[in-house]
Amino acid sequence: MPKPVSPKRAPAANAPDEPSGVSDAAKATGTAAFSKFMAVLQLVADAAEPQTVGQLSRASGYPRPTVYRIVGALLAEGLVVENPRTGTLTLGPRLISLASRSWGRSDLRVAAADALKTLRDTTRETVHLAVPSELGMVYIEKLESPQAVRMASRIGTRVTLYSSSVGKAYLSALPEAQREALLAKVKMERFTPNTVTDRNELRQELVETAVRGYAEDREENEPQIFCYGAPILGPDGTPVAAISVSIPLFRRSDSPLESYVKPLREACQAVSAAIGPVPGELL
Repeated sequence: MPKPVSPKRAPAANAPDEPSGVSDAAKATGTAAFSKFMAVLQLVADAAEPQTVGQLSRASGYPRPTVYRIVGALLAEGLVVENPRTGTLTLGPRLISLASRSWGRSDLRVAAADALKTLRDTTRETVHLAVPSELGMVYIEKLESPQAVRMASRIGTRVTLYSSSVGKAYLSALPEAQREALLAKVKMERFTPNTVTDRNELRQELVETAVRGYAEDREENEPQIFCYGAPILGPDGTPVAAISVSIPLFRRSDSPLESYVKPLREACQAVSAAIGPVPGELL
């Protein structure tokens, strides 16, 4: 006599449904992949100079094919960019754009808003607010000159510590040990005939800058643009940012101390007074 077939048991009324979301295994896999993605991106961000896939593979410990896949994804998303000539990688515009949204809500940018507007209106020239980022300075705010001919730049632009007025202003206000540590890592390239590429010459200029309280970019970053910069000091007296005024050379005043430097230093002092404790590096 054949055995009766037992009917399938119906699920209990209060039995939990099968999970419809991501399984634990999938979550773990996704987390591991994202961690690798972020690790490679962080290596690109932390590097003193553009990196190759081979360098990233060695630094991360990941196999080269894995790094190739990660870099491909980073390139596709605009988080890194590749130099077509050298194949090296640097941070991309999308990352800077995302960061600028955060900067837009930052206390420093808010605290500086009135001072920057007053400075721009007083000088009628383009003004920048910049913060230290790795071995450079990044513009986190820009107010343009109302005049037709003006400096071409944008929020998110990175400039060097040694050839920009904001960079030299920042360096000049640092304690000597911190300043020397940065100078030891900086690769000093020439952008114009006026760019200072000798460290000892730069050191002497920074001493003079610290004494007078403002820095000059004498067509060192780009031709026909003269800039004055001054540091914004935090509550402990160390620099947290810098402000610059950028002037087309043909329009530069014959009395720059009165026309640019005095209102610039007043703007920096106003922001220094307005801010509370902020990190020395915002990126």
